[in-house]
Amino acid sequence: MIRLTNLADYAVVVMTAAARAPDRRFSAAELAAETGVPAPTAAKLTGILARAGLLDSARGVTGGVQLGRGAAEISIADIVEAVDGPIAIAQCLHDKSSDCALESSCAVRPHWSLINVRVREALSDVSLAAIVAAERANQRIGEPA
Repeated sequence: MIRLTNLADYAVVVMTAAARAPDRRFSAAELAAETGVPAPTAAKLTGILARAGLLDSARGVTGGVQLGRGAAEISIADIVEAVDGPIAIAQCLHDKSSDCALESSCAVRPHWSLINVRVREALSDVSLAAIVAAERANQRIGEPA
């Protein structure tokens, strides 16, 4: 099973909440309350995502964080890489010093790069705007006529 780290998963949740109200500034506590992400984790993520330019941060009474650019311009790959670093499906692609017992005879290693590119492309093709639009469409389907 290929899985995102919990921190990357929470980052997508936090960014999606910010994308639902792109003109609003949120405190980390507000994002935590809105999403269910633990407050310390939300605070950590807002710092990470702001340093990556995905959130814009302002201090003061009217401070907080909001999207650093349009929701259509932020992909899931951007968020995952901000939190976890470069997307690498196999350890040998990410860590050149990995001690793989099969390295000298591995017939698959040359193909991992292509697979890695395709997975990253798939994550790049999904924007925050698309996630918010899908949420809104699903909510409309459940509304009474």
